[in-house]
Amino acid sequence: MRPLISALVAGSVVLLGAGNASATPGVDITAVTLGEVTVPFPVATDLVARRITIGPGGSTGWHFHDGPVFGVIAAGELTHPGPDCVAPVYRAGSFINEPAGEWNTHIGQNLGSEPVVLYVVYAPPAGDPLFRDAPAPDCA
Repeated sequence: MRPLISALVAGSVVLLGAGNASATPGVDITAVTLGEVTVPFPVATDLVARRITIGPGGSTGWHFHDGPVFGVIAAGELTHPGPDCVAPVYRAGSFINEPAGEWNTHIGQNLGSEPVVLYVVYAPPAGDPLFRDAPAPDCA
């Protein structure tokens, strides 16, 4: 429970994949679950804290979330294109917020030479997956 609370306070971001035919799979990404709990009210929500590592040249694959995701970049630089292919870069110490919804299809990329490490908290509706794979947008 303590790792979950720490991750919630710190904030958090990204994912792995289980895909469909048009999905773009993740590359060189690992996730370790640090804690999880279901909050039953006002609407049942799963809270899942994870440490995600993306190796140099790796990515999450294009995806979206059914619930919000909050994260903090602990190491490296995360390039984070969204549905418009604009690609902000988040450096160590940066907070990231990913709103829920298919409209917010995005990818996390490590274009640097050192691993990207993120601490993330997912908050999907209870029982929903942490993320859903999605095809790359037309601009990608």
